Amino acid sequence: MAGPNKPMLRALAGERLATPPVWMMRQAGRYLPEYRATRAKAGSFLDLCYTPELAAEVTLQPIRRYGFDAAILFADILLVPQALGADLRFVEGEGPRLSTVTSAADLARLGPAEAVHATLAPVYETVAILRGALPPETTLIGFAGAPWTVATYMIAGRGTPDQAPARTLMYREPAVFDALIERITEATIGYLSRQIEAGAEVVKLFDSWAGALPGAQFERWCVAPARRIVAALEAAHPGVPVIGFPRGAGGGYAGFAAATGVAAVALDASVDPAWAAREVQSRVCVQGNLDPLLLVVGGPALERAARACVEAFAGGPHVFNLGHGITPDADPANVEAMLRAVRG
Repeated sequence: MAGPNKPMLRALAGERLATPPVWMMRQAGRYLPEYRATRAKAGSFLDLCYTPELAAEVTLQPIRRYGFDAAILFADILLVPQALGADLRFVEGEGPRLSTVTSAADLARLGPAEAVHATLAPVYETVAILRGALPPETTLIGFAGAPWTVATYMIAGRGTPDQAPARTLMYREPAVFDALIERITEATIGYLSRQIEAGAEVVKLFDSWAGALPGAQFERWCVAPARRIVAALEAAHPGVPVIGFPRGAGGGYAGFAAATGVAAVALDASVDPAWAAREVQSRVCVQGNLDPLLLVVGGPALERAARACVEAFAGGPHVFNLGHGITPDADPANVEAMLRAVRG
């Protein structure tokens, strides 16, 4: 199937399809036994990310099992800070740990944005492998973390419940914070551009902690960097769609869609579909927004909610997805039930 005729690309171009294309955030993950086997073979999470053959394999696993309309590159948003020079490790059961950036001296120890590509070369190789291995109807999505979200981890050295360390630095050391966002933004533009050159047909920008930014700070540190990244990618790669995911943005989703130039906005599960259809889908394609917990629960509740999501967004371009990533305790059989409900 030629690129422009792929269901995912048609929806992102603004076409309303009778059956929306389907994929899931974190669709390559621990809920799948084949993923767990490959992860054990790799030895560590970072080894899995940086071994192109294995990263490609786990990306392909959910495509083979479910026939999703899109595959998303298996990697991690924290590879960019590692490539900039941050120490990064993953603690089993606890998550990432990074060396912190809280001062001008810390910032000076990071490398320049253009230096990330040597470290990230295996990721580009994974993209190239996938472009050749995916079924012709399946769209390949690349991705990166948005500058604000990546910065929260670099400043705190780990995930935090309210992003207070990053917000504190934003207020106390605005010059350091601004310079860090600038460095991440430049690195992200280059990283996504290289993914596109390697074969990604769509890229997604994950701003997982956008909801922690109040008012004007949301505009400055979520919207403005996204707008800059989208514009730079459009200039270098005209026609390649960008999906934005400012998770937790609430009413800010509408303004984000208008201001950034993204082709689609991914919606978290808290967003009312009727509101989103009226305020966001009238402008761009929307993606989402089934509650991931339903893939643990299953049964009639899952089927009803999946059908309701399709119906709510039936009036415009829609990519069916979850409101966040599928969780490790999800039942693979429930994914099949979800697909039956969506595809009929």
